[in-house]
Amino acid sequence: MSDATPRPASTADAASAIARLNDRLRDHITQPGTDRVMMTSGIAELIGDVGIFRNFRKRAELLRAIRGYDAFTRANDPYGEHDLGTFDFEGAACMWKIDYYNADLSAGSEDPSDPSVTVRVLTIMRADER
Repeated sequence: MSDATPRPASTADAASAIARLNDRLRDHITQPGTDRVMMTSGIAELIGDVGIFRNFRKRAELLRAIRGYDAFTRANDPYGEHDLGTFDFEGAACMWKIDYYNADLSAGSEDPSDPSVTVRVLTIMRADER
């Protein structure tokens, strides 16, 4: 095989790249760029009305919990991608999950480690909404 022939990244390299991109999305959760951040109706109910800065503090606390999440272990992050986290918010068990889609969100991404072909969607939900 020639040295010029591209070689696929190892699984560990891909997982590391995916984890970096997922952490970046969480770090920039209020400005996700081409990625997306969604919340379920259950989370919206926990926050309440954020119009005219009502319950704005609750929303900020929720986003801080996701941005600051660092409890990744082999048990809860077996592939090392930092794509799922669980936490308590307003007395409810909650979770966030990152999924990988193609550019037009019509199917899964063929290569989640490549941000040029992947849109990340971070969904925040109550654990009982799964």
